[in-house]
Amino acid sequence: MSQRLSRRHFSLALAGVGTAALAGRAHADDDSAPETANSLPRTLCFVGGYTEHGPPGGAGNGKGISVFEMERNTGILTLITTFMDTPSPSFITLTKDRKFLYALSEISDYNSNGDGSVTAYSVDTKTGTLARLNTVSSGGAVPAHLSVHPSGKYVLVANYVGGCVAVLPIHADGSLGEATDIVHNTGPRQPERAADNPQGNFAVSDHSGSHPHMIDTDPSGRYVLVDDAGLDRVYVGTLDIERGKLIPAETPYYNMEPGCAPRHFVFDHSGRVLYNLCEQNSKVVVSQFDPKTGKITFIQSVSTVTSHFRGSTLAAEILISASGKFVYVSNRLGDSMAVFEVGQDGTLTLQDEVWMHADYGRAMMFDPSGTFLFCANQRSDAVTSFRVNRATGRPTFTNQFTPVGSPTTFAFMVTDT
Repeated sequence: MSQRLSRRHFSLALAGVGTAALAGRAHADDDSAPETANSLPRTLCFVGGYTEHGPPGGAGNGKGISVFEMERNTGILTLITTFMDTPSPSFITLTKDRKFLYALSEISDYNSNGDGSVTAYSVDTKTGTLARLNTVSSGGAVPAHLSVHPSGKYVLVANYVGGCVAVLPIHADGSLGEATDIVHNTGPRQPERAADNPQGNFAVSDHSGSHPHMIDTDPSGRYVLVDDAGLDRVYVGTLDIERGKLIPAETPYYNMEPGCAPRHFVFDHSGRVLYNLCEQNSKVVVSQFDPKTGKITFIQSVSTVTSHFRGSTLAAEILISASGKFVYVSNRLGDSMAVFEVGQDGTLTLQDEVWMHADYGRAMMFDPSGTFLFCANQRSDAVTSFRVNRATGRPTFTNQFTPVGSPTTFAFMVTDT
């Protein structure tokens, strides 16, 4: 990693001047923060994306992890500062207690093995101040996703180019240790395109080998699921908490449509219905999930674009509303958001396809109140936002654009008083 990106600390001056420095100066893009602290809780939004130091062919315009305060009534994001210590933090996540933040670096030159990396930060829950703890190898090249295991003892990482998933132990102070397990997936080569592609879709997904794109647990925390976009499989296993080892389930994987490239998934609130978003054919596959055995059983496949759509598109993100009544999907290239109503049996009905008002929408996330839905538009260098009608599920564009270079990921938190 370059010397320019090796600073070890970050101080987020939310209650004071908008510059930040600990053991070297971290850049702040806005020094207009108020001089006195607000005693009320504040909603903060961390945004990551691609920087100049990025994956091969994937350098971006971002500067690192940008931190915003969200105005609760309007959803307007006001920039506080940008931490430039982490190259291409294309996916970030906070622990449930908001005490730690973990950011992967989607790179392939962290070490001589060509790995990416994961950086741990402590978070001051009263101010949002970040302090870098340490950085370790992600266990493979170009990581795409990470999550914190419900036990709080491990970070799980999906290494897209490395074709593997890794288990990183969390120490008592929130810092990370070297991987306790690295699992490489293998399987037959899949076609570049799915047979049920939208008409006129020239976009392809990489099926040259294993490409894990997401790793997380089911709501019970018993099973670990991995979406492998290269092998068109959903891998299912358990985690040995004592040893930090992944153990395949009795049925270790579920085969998806050849060429579909499963990318991200969410569960319904019961933990018994799995919604799996397939990137290449822009479909959501609805399945029954058995929380006792980890077995996946197909129910439905539904398009994320309307029947009149023609052209290239790649689905990116999937969310479920707090009520569990609506599912949302972002479509890259097509630059749209699909809005689905959830039936009593868990099946989906496409209600609307909403223009994202920007290019190449990637991650989406609700603010903590569920009032606003934000989308990171990588090629437009902007975050757009929508106010969501909780009764109908319909998102309405706020006409707000927040400039951020090559954004791809969000994390929200509400500060303590």
